[in-house]
Amino acid sequence: MSYRAPVEEVAFFLKTCTALPLLMEQGLVDLSFDVVDPVLEEAGKFAASVIAPLDKVSDKQGCTLKDGAVTTPEGWRAAYEAWAAAGWSSVAAEEEFGGQHLPTSVTSALTEFWNSASPAFGIGGVLTMGAIEALTAHGSPELQQTYLTKMVAGTWTGTMNLTESQAGSDLAALRAKAVKQADGTYRVFGTKIFISYGEHDIAENIVHLVLARLPDAPAGTRGISLFLVPKVLVNADGSLGERNDVVCAGIEHKLGLHGSPTCTMVFGEKGEGAIGYLVGEENRGLACMFTMMNNARLAVGIQGVAVAERATQRAFAYAKDRRQGKAPGFEGSAPIIAHPDVKRMLLTMRAETDAARAICLKTADALDRAHRLPDPSARAAALAEASLLTPVAKAFSTDIGIEVASTGVQVHGGMGYVEETGAAQHMRDARIFAIYEGTNGIQAIDLVTRKLPQEGGDVVNAVIADYRDIAAEVAALNSPDFGHTGMRLAETVDALARATRKMLDWLPSDQAKALAGATPYLRLFARAAGGAYLAKVALAAYAERAAGGTDPRLAARIALARFFAENLATEAKGLEETVTSGANGVLEAEAVLAVA
Repeated sequence: MSYRAPVEEVAFFLKTCTALPLLMEQGLVDLSFDVVDPVLEEAGKFAASVIAPLDKVSDKQGCTLKDGAVTTPEGWRAAYEAWAAAGWSSVAAEEEFGGQHLPTSVTSALTEFWNSASPAFGIGGVLTMGAIEALTAHGSPELQQTYLTKMVAGTWTGTMNLTESQAGSDLAALRAKAVKQADGTYRVFGTKIFISYGEHDIAENIVHLVLARLPDAPAGTRGISLFLVPKVLVNADGSLGERNDVVCAGIEHKLGLHGSPTCTMVFGEKGEGAIGYLVGEENRGLACMFTMMNNARLAVGIQGVAVAERATQRAFAYAKDRRQGKAPGFEGSAPIIAHPDVKRMLLTMRAETDAARAICLKTADALDRAHRLPDPSARAAALAEASLLTPVAKAFSTDIGIEVASTGVQVHGGMGYVEETGAAQHMRDARIFAIYEGTNGIQAIDLVTRKLPQEGGDVVNAVIADYRDIAAEVAALNSPDFGHTGMRLAETVDALARATRKMLDWLPSDQAKALAGATPYLRLFARAAGGAYLAKVALAAYAERAAGGTDPRLAARIALARFFAENLATEAKGLEETVTSGANGVLEAEAVLAVA
């Protein structure tokens, strides 16, 4: 089954539900949709024709390690070189380093296309883009001049080296060390695990960003510094020199993403240490790395959307072709898409995928406003909104990637459980997204403990007010096409508002209860956000149809928003009850834990 990038859906959302048209109109983005539309179209074609055909091949072949060198699957290197040569590696970077500086909302759409075609391929570009952003924000002019142009061009790739065997999500426990040298460089020692694309054969150099401690560093996260450690050292004239003391000691055998090498990296194996260069200030490395991590968290959320989209397309195609049993209105064997329960599964897959995409694109839209609006207070408000939405985008979208892929297997029946159809691969690939770049439980904790209290709760309350306005606008239409969408969405937003108030009340004095309800709270937030954003799309579609538009996708957008509101957002009341009344059931369950 071939992949088709959802170019029309993304373009419609960008035009009707983001600030991008206004930023263009005000000259804050030097683009028009006469440029953006062809960019999306060409990216979709590249993803479908060059990357997607390699996805199943890479899943079967995987990567191999011999004498410290990793060989990627057949066709991988040629596809990457073609991708970089076409300029796709440079879309997000600053123009001074050879980038195109496209809006985040646009580059996020491109990230979805690459990852729908093959998430094992797409994650490499995600990490390089994050490393570029971190160096652009925190690197010295010398480091920027030496490394960024090559990274932006795709000639060199980037990695993120945080995790150690004893320090997963708890970075305070990391042991990698760095020792300053007389010439201003550092010698880095230590082992990092789970390093995606830590070693490969698709580019001529790899730029590792590594967290490590100085000998006199304070304890905990306050004593972490960030270092740039190249695989191959760079000469003064920019040419490549000697191999640095960095080696891949092993690659993981994984559930999914077989085409992406996940490496154990050893720095300083020969004893003298790997040569590294400080990024930012000593003992301030975590703040620098968070620039890369925040970029990556949104991108991983988009990976969840991407696999959900691919799984949904595959399930729809199979359901239209597969005939089984009798269905109302059909004589003889009917295509399974005609059976109401299969229809329900397919609609759920499509609605969840589109809701997750909308949340991710609205997060990207907030980042665009934070970076490009001229008024400082407006930029600060947009950044606070992006900070609030990022954990929701990452956690909800990656959960949805898993759920939608699993439902896709169910639609395929027995043929989904075997590898022949490709449905099982989506489920295997999607499972990691909820774990890496901060587990989804950590995202929920971040949302509740750090993001809700922003400005005394004013940021979240403003977002909730926006959702309530959308629900009211739908209700005011009183259109039969929307069914009970306005009412159900209003109920969902009200449930979120009440749960938010309870969370804010608990945080100062009873944080354990807030933590116990953090994950269902994030799900409730996503139900309100997803429902509101789909309704906003539907309102734009309704207006276009009222003006004479005849595209059948307009009616489909309205119907999808209605399905989400009437069939999925109805979980809100139960989620609210779990958040507000379920904490003691978690906190007082020691009897269960004692006998487990």
